Amino acid sequence: MEEGLRERKKRETRQRIADVAMGLFLQRGFDNVTVAEIARVADVSVNTVFNYFPAKEDMFLDRSEAAEGMLAQVVRDRRPGETVVEALRRDFFDALDTGDWRYGMTEGSDMFARRVRESPTLVARLQVLDVERELRLARELADATDADPDDLTPYIVAAQLCAVVRTLTRHFAVRRLAGEDTALIVADIRGHAERAFDLLERGVGDYALRWPETGPTAPTPPTPRRDHAQVPGQPG
Repeated sequence: MEEGLRERKKRETRQRIADVAMGLFLQRGFDNVTVAEIARVADVSVNTVFNYFPAKEDMFLDRSEAAEGMLAQVVRDRRPGETVVEALRRDFFDALDTGDWRYGMTEGSDMFARRVRESPTLVARLQVLDVERELRLARELADATDADPDDLTPYIVAAQLCAVVRTLTRHFAVRRLAGEDTALIVADIRGHAERAFDLLERGVGDYALRWPETGPTAPTPPTPRRDHAQVPGQPG
């Protein structure tokens, strides 16, 4: 119980620092806020701040670890009989329906995007986050398909999946920054996302399909789809 209490207090302190920092960043801009100011408002020492956050941008991106591993987790948790594209489609629309933050399509995301645009440090950091997210997804795909170390397929598929997510998220942010209504954008995003995932299905198809477990009560594995575009001159 003592260890649990200690860990809980640590989490609460970290969250308080992150909340205070984000409030100041959104109000005044990332580059206009110092770590000393954050420490003072959060009622902790500067050293305590750095104990939890090695750099100032870590406070702005305090969910970076979850964001970097998000798509890899979607692949890891895909259902039996589900392809990676189907899993990503399902997770994307779940976030859209519930208003979850993980794809950046929520109220207040325009302020987040505006502060990022104002700061070269944050722009660079988000680029690193994107690269790491794609790499972690590629490694998960490689594990899921038992790919040869020289096989570039997991990295090519990861690049396509991340490009779709990045494009949809950027489209939402640009329209919010232009002052458009969130509900209207989300309604349009649905159509764009369906089209994007349909394109991925035709291109990536059944790659990394998770087969149901075998056994006396397991369902028969589904026949792999052949929904790729027909090659001219070849039989359908």
